[in-house]
Amino acid sequence: MYLYGTPFIIGLNKKKTNMKKFIEKNFVIIVLVIALLSFFKGCGDGRELAKMRKEIEAIKDSTYTKQELNVELQIMGLESEKRMIQATDRKLLDVQRQTQIEEEIKKLKKN
Repeated sequence: MYLYGTPFIIGLNKKKTNMKKFIEKNFVIIVLVIALLSFFKGCGDGRELAKMRKEIEAIKDSTYTKQELNVELQIMGLESEKRMIQATDRKLLDVQRQTQIEEEIKKLKKN
């Protein structure tokens, strides 16, 4: 069994020595190619980061702050209460509450 494996091991050793010779011979070229590839990769990352910054700024501009969100939620709640009052058949108290709701909504929208 040892005789069958010996040529295989010798073949591996030859491949290793050939690879070492290749690396020793072309070391400078290999390093330059790796540096060039990493440079190009870095340039692409910068463009992607700039694009992501623009997207983040657009998201920030389109989103609400906590206070603005609270105001919007209050307005939506008042509007839904007004729709509920209009859907029922009660008259006198409901009309007064509807005008109160409209005044509150106007106040909130002014701020």
